[in-house]
Amino acid sequence: MRIVCALLCLSVSVAAAVDDNRSLGDRTRQYLTDLVRIDTSNPTGNETQVAQYLKQAVEAFGIYGEVLGGDPKRMNFIARLRGDGKGRPLLLIAHSDVVPAERSQWSVNPFGGEVHNGYIYGRGTLDAKGLLAAEMAVMVEIKRRNLKLGRDLILLSEADEEVGSTGIQWLMQNAWPKIDAEFALDEGGWILETKDGTRVFQIQTLEKAPVKIVLTARGRAAQRAAPSALDNAIVHLTEAIGRLTRAEQPLRFNATTRRYFRGLSSLGDYDWLATQLPRLENIATMQSAAAQIRMRDPDLDAMLHTTISPITIPKSDANTAEAQIDVRRMPSDSREDVIARLRQIVNDPAVEVSFAPGSQAPATDPSSTMTPLYSAMRRVIGRIYPHDAQVLPFMSPRASTDGSYLRARGMPVYGVPLFLREPGETRIHNADERIAPKSLDEGVELLWQIVLEMAGEN
Repeated sequence: MRIVCALLCLSVSVAAAVDDNRSLGDRTRQYLTDLVRIDTSNPTGNETQVAQYLKQAVEAFGIYGEVLGGDPKRMNFIARLRGDGKGRPLLLIAHSDVVPAERSQWSVNPFGGEVHNGYIYGRGTLDAKGLLAAEMAVMVEIKRRNLKLGRDLILLSEADEEVGSTGIQWLMQNAWPKIDAEFALDEGGWILETKDGTRVFQIQTLEKAPVKIVLTARGRAAQRAAPSALDNAIVHLTEAIGRLTRAEQPLRFNATTRRYFRGLSSLGDYDWLATQLPRLENIATMQSAAAQIRMRDPDLDAMLHTTISPITIPKSDANTAEAQIDVRRMPSDSREDVIARLRQIVNDPAVEVSFAPGSQAPATDPSSTMTPLYSAMRRVIGRIYPHDAQVLPFMSPRASTDGSYLRARGMPVYGVPLFLREPGETRIHNADERIAPKSLDEGVELLWQIVLEMAGEN
């Protein structure tokens, strides 16, 4: 009954929007509030509820929308505005699922979309319903103003990004012509503001590839009476996890991180980084340089190597214990290299190290910084922030997106930096996830200008 009532309320909200002349920011805030109130926690997801809402919202303005996918409860959504065909399409992507929210850890209802202490609170405000709301608002505004486009503009809301990437994989296998584009804008980019007010626009061009690893420990009690507590499966598992999390991973300084570090080092907050750059290029001093960087900024350190984090221990007893490990591998590391290295680190015949079931995201080369879309983002950011902006290619230290599947297909994908991420901010995937209305307003305005620069009729 609660879901039915929520969808009815959303239908009324959408219907009322047809005749309004709200600002781009106001419309984005309304869409975000509506989207947060649809609980699409993954596992289970139920993203079809978002797909249906999006279809109602865009069709109220005369934009054709399509709900499609392989699971009736976990559908994707696609909408398209036609251009004159001078250029190939521009694709706007955001995922509709969110990670679960433990209500007891939140100060507000995680699915309430409440404004509290000057922020919009809710699961997905940062990852990635804020982006989805901004993309939809831009598409609606173009249609409402009847602006002419030089290329098609496609909006894609994909299901199951947080767990299995089944949404994007189904679309690529079954509906590729509907999302095939020259370029794509996705999540993964952020704005970092330094102490002197400079804004660093991090355009994600490269990603670490997530790899799920399962550790399965077996105690000797599974075969015969255990002579010692050391043969307990839980002990073996705990020690294996400890070895993995303490082990130094090989350093990989690639073209994207090199350019990003150099750009940062020119800023006052990061002038200390300049002395470490030549040391990172020298194999004899690389490890000590990385250690210095780790002490100053763990996120920068995480851009230099594969990272490992235990995420679940679903079952354990004295005989058998199992844990899942989240590995974010550097693009130059193959899956086989990673698992071989992890097995060597664990070095325990009682612990099996294996890939978790399911598909694994591909590692790809970076999207080029020489494309018209990257250049358009630089121009727009320079116009809006002429005196206090630094635009840099970026590889997120830990996060990954489904953009890697499209990059592997040959499509340049960029994590568009719309929203301000405060230093040390860790609310993505954590309690009290929130976004400031000012950040949302500025972000959708930036997206509006980028889309018009790239897809507007010249």
